Parts: sequence; structure tokens; C-alpha cells
Amino acid sequence: MSPLFPALTGTPAERPALRFGDRGLTYGELGTAAGALAERIRGTGRIAVWATPALETAVGVVAALLAGVAAVPLNPKSGEKELGHILSDSAPSLVLAAPGDELPSPLRDLDRIDVDVLATTGTVPEDQTQDDDPALVVYTSGTTGPPKGAVIPRRAVATTLDALADAWQWTEDDVLVHALPLFHVHGLILGILGPLRRGGSVRHLGRFDTEGVARELSSGATMLFGVPTMYHRIAEALPTDPTLAKALAGARLLVSGSAALPVHDHERIATATGRRVIERYGMTETLMNTSVRADGEPRAGTVGVPLPGVELRLVEDDGTPLTAHDGESVGEIQVRGPNLFTEYLNRPDATAAAFTPDGWFRTGDMAVRDADGYVRIVGRKATDLIKSGGYKIGAGEIENALLEHPAVREAAVTGEPDPDLGERVVAWIVPADPQSPPAAEELASHVAARLAPHKRPRTVHYLTSLPRNDMGKIMKRALRAHD
Repeated sequence: MSPLFPALTGTPAERPALRFGDRGLTYGELGTAAGALAERIRGTGRIAVWATPALETAVGVVAALLAGVAAVPLNPKSGEKELGHILSDSAPSLVLAAPGDELPSPLRDLDRIDVDVLATTGTVPEDQTQDDDPALVVYTSGTTGPPKGAVIPRRAVATTLDALADAWQWTEDDVLVHALPLFHVHGLILGILGPLRRGGSVRHLGRFDTEGVARELSSGATMLFGVPTMYHRIAEALPTDPTLAKALAGARLLVSGSAALPVHDHERIATATGRRVIERYGMTETLMNTSVRADGEPRAGTVGVPLPGVELRLVEDDGTPLTAHDGESVGEIQVRGPNLFTEYLNRPDATAAAFTPDGWFRTGDMAVRDADGYVRIVGRKATDLIKSGGYKIGAGEIENALLEHPAVREAAVTGEPDPDLGERVVAWIVPADPQSPPAAEELASHVAARLAPHKRPRTVHYLTSLPRNDMGKIMKRALRAHD
């Protein structure tokens, strides 16, 4: 196959490639540093990468890809039990880390190489890999058991990034700013490898704050990647921060992912900046499946249309393809294409269960599809699909309706058993004013007026905050433990 990073040899050496805080590398320096490390690790088998938000993580992963070995990014916030599971499952031959990083006990018996980002003797090796060779083993969040290692082939990385370049008109002139973690598809593959494949540059904030976003977008950055929590903080800050509003207004592309961005935050940002955030939809196992296109309609609450090369269908509970594209009929998303993972490492049973006999991947995400092909996610099949009174109800649209109520700061919706309805709709609310929460009856009427009476919450719980993971996703199983 063609190299994943043609820009390492085909781009002017002085062009900026990576910047983390006040540390950065040009394409020439990155090629030298990653090339020197690639020579050291070639032929070693899988390698672990201690994936802190630092220059060393980016150089280490690029070096692994240049060397043709699979990288296993490790979340520095993982507990020792989870780390131990990932290490025993993936059996890396060594770990890459930044000099001075203290590694937890499960990693201390592994051979360690400190990443030297200032190496001066390396060269970019000739690419001798195949399309289906593993590029990364990325571990899922493990919400239904121990994390599973999704083996992501090189073809999936290349085709996803090229499809996004088509959808987003992403070029070497783009400068991306983000503050996403680097152990996950969003921050690492899209946020680091994406700019490097295009020949553009990335500025990583290290830690998200609106001041950093404003600074970078005001000084040459053209694109912002974030998760809903980040965009919510932006929306909250905009009314009193004209510098931030002006910076966002000047951006070419604002992209949100990893969870649904509430429509309320979409509208607040659009009103303050004149710019609309676009959403895309992907998973660890599939990389990216759909996106609102840069030259398309940025419709709040949707994840756009299938990317080039991706087949997408909605199916009924029995696997029958859903033919109604009416914006109302709910089905499970299944996808097929070169963007898919190869297997769950050491889990042939789980791999087989994830695919239909004819090769469609069962995402477990529920959605509706409009007549023009736009997809709107309504939730996870396991946690967000509520079957109440004979209706299929997606939690996401009720959450958006609740967030339109001025007394609601945060909202989550789940289902719980009901002897009459099968399941009833339950709302979990963080009030804007904890001393004066909105009444349950008021919220039920608010939802019924916007959606339909059968979608109104029958039970309301009030919390001080919603439990979220590192990517900003609400952990609904943890919510149920509150009940």
C-alpha cells in the first residue's frame, strides 16, 4: 500500500507538524525522530505506548507505524487491574514512554524505550507493509466486561482519513487545534494522524480550556475538534467572552464527536458566532462512518451522511433491513466497508458475534434516517432504546428536549421496568439552580409538547452532576446505581 504519511518525505522540512504547548516539531524533525525510533523497534511485535498528551506519544505512534508494528495506546488514567488485563491480552514486547514518566507497576517488568523527540540521525524507512497489517490495537471502554482490543488495520486508518478529507475539504493548509486524549480513536487517529496524513499541522492544548481555543484559532488554526463537554463549556463562556466568539467565527470547521452534542449547545454556539458545529459518527471498531460534510447542510442533532466507501443500513430487531427513511422509524445501525477493524484480539467468539454472516458490523447504535440520507443517532441499543407502550423511543431526542428547558443544566434519560408500559421513561436532571429544581410535572409537559405524550418522562431524579467518562459520554449504568 502507499505510505500512511507521504508528507514525511514530500513536504518541506521546515513546515510545522506537531506542537504541544511550547514544544514542537517540523516535518523534517518528525521524520528524523520517528525514523530513528522506527529503526530501533522494527520487528519487535506489538508495542505499548504510554499515551500521555505529549509530543513523545505522537512520535512513538508514528514510529510504530513507520516500522510496521502495531501500537497499543495505554490510557494513563487506567487502574492497575485494567492495565494488567490489557497487557496480558496484547502481550507487548516493550513500552514507549516520555523520559521521566513514572509508569505504574503492571508496566515495570516490560522493556522500556524512552522516546527521543530530538534525535538527529534517523531517516524515514521505505514502507513494506500490507493493507491488512495491524496498525493499532485500541481497547474499548469495557462497559459490558473487560475491555476488548480492536485490531485496526492500516487500510482502515488510511481510508477513514481520506474519506474525512473528502467530507471536510481537509488539506495541508489546515491547522487543527484540540485537547483530546491520545489513547482513543478521536484524539489519536483523527486528531494526530489525520493532520500528518494531509501534510498539515496540529496544535495540542494538553488540557482543554477556552482561552487556549481562542488563542490558537486567533493565530492561524483553522479547525477545532472536541467532545460535547468541551463545546458545552464553550457555549457557557461565549456570552461574556467576545474574544472566544470572534475566534470561533473565524474557524473553517468546528467538529464534535464521541457523543451526541445537545441541540441546545449547537444553537447557542451558532447564535454567538455564526458558525455551526458539525458532527460525525464513529466507533473504535469502525473508525468513522458518517459525517456532516463541509459543503453540506450543518443540521443540528444529526451525524450527516455515510462517508465515501462506507455502506450503512438500519435494521429491525430481527435483522430485517428497515426500508422507511422517514426520520421516525428507529433501527440499529449496521455498517460495512474498508474502515472496519479486523478482529477483537484473542476473542474469536466476540468477533463472530459482532458481524452478520454477510459482513455487516452490528454497531449497537440506534438511529433514524431522513429521506435525504441524514442519520440521527437516538442512543445505544443496550442503554438508550426504551420500549414503552408499544413504541420504540430513543433517549437522545428526549434529552435534547429536556435541555431546551431553561431550568435544566444537564439531562440524561434511561428506561426502567414498568408493569403496565413494559418500560417507562426516566429523566436524570442537573438543575440550573439546585435550590429551585423544575417540577417533574413541568418537565413531562415540556417534553410532551415538543415530541409526543408517550415520550414524556414518568419519573424524574435530581443530581448534582452526571457521571461521565474521559470522552464526555454519560455513563448510564452508573446512573442506574443511584436509583
